[in-house]
Amino acid sequence: MGSQQAPKVVLFDIGGVVVLSPFQRILDFERKSGIPTGWINFAIRHSSPNGHWQRLERGEIKLDAQFLKGFTADLHNETAWHEFNSSFRSEKKKLKDYANPTLLGDHVSLKAEAADSRPTDQDRGSQSSDASSSSSSGSNTSESRDEEPRPTRSKLAEDRTIGDPVSLESEDVVKSGKDHSSQGSPLTREPIVSRRIASDNSGHPSLPKIDGEKLFWGMMSASREPDPYIFPALERLQEQNPRPILGALSNTVVFPSDHPWSKPSGSSSTKTGSGVFFFNPASFFDVYVASAEVRMRKPSKEIYELAVHRLDEYDRKHGGQGVKPEDVLFLDDIGENLKMAKEMGMGTIRVQLGKTWRAVKELENALGVELMDEKTRRAKL
Repeated sequence: MGSQQAPKVVLFDIGGVVVLSPFQRILDFERKSGIPTGWINFAIRHSSPNGHWQRLERGEIKLDAQFLKGFTADLHNETAWHEFNSSFRSEKKKLKDYANPTLLGDHVSLKAEAADSRPTDQDRGSQSSDASSSSSSGSNTSESRDEEPRPTRSKLAEDRTIGDPVSLESEDVVKSGKDHSSQGSPLTREPIVSRRIASDNSGHPSLPKIDGEKLFWGMMSASREPDPYIFPALERLQEQNPRPILGALSNTVVFPSDHPWSKPSGSSSTKTGSGVFFFNPASFFDVYVASAEVRMRKPSKEIYELAVHRLDEYDRKHGGQGVKPEDVLFLDDIGENLKMAKEMGMGTIRVQLGKTWRAVKELENALGVELMDEKTRRAKL
């Protein structure tokens, strides 16, 4: 894509881009539970390519009690735990060296090496009051999260495949509204596993006990929170006339049909008076490719090729000359996902955890339009 020519297509990841990333919350979960930093990502990476997480995102298995049992088992792999301690922790590598999120999902920023890299109040900035209020429930420190009031249940997933996991603060995901921290999973209602780490005969800490169900539902909950910079930018971009073709390419999961997050409740994406945030991909994106629907996931080359094919079809249907990879500018928070996009010829913008406003600025420069409000621009630039 030439540096002087605006992209014909802007292609967005969703989790960690349009909505908040779970990486900070995963770190919080590990800290609170006494789990070594990076173990959760490492364990899921170790289970690839056919771990329960990867299979769920490819739509090969259902999100049910059997999945949650298998996902929990993947977090208790003794071989992976030994490798984690012997090959990584003992070498004291940086988090980015061993917590490769590429095989975990579509939501982790490798730029977040510090546990306190959550967006600050200043980073959350002065976007519209709706965006500010929608993220205000996540502004307290991790140490005080257990005492915070439970946030209003958000319903980001109008389409029930919007499952890019984000945020370890589990919201009420069952109709009874009971607290998972004391009641267990909405699917199995098993008790929370105790958090205790001892030592084994090898000299390494014993494999920590992790409640995979609590972890999973917590990861899902933050996809209910719009990013304070990219989401408002997407709203402004969608209103531009003329504007580029807007697409989304996202690793997703499918919620059970009786789950509250599986039920669409409208055709728009907005924050209601009750504080509930609704997000419907069809209201923003001309083309939407969800991994669980197409049985492929990033960074597989095939899912990128499918996205380009659908974008090409859309453009030709609306009187255009078609879309090639070099016509596309792709925003993602995962290095490996961006690497594949680059290999195909796409332009890329990397979205950094806690610094998503920088991606908005890059997008503005690429498109030659303003996507931040003036107050935020003065605060950030």
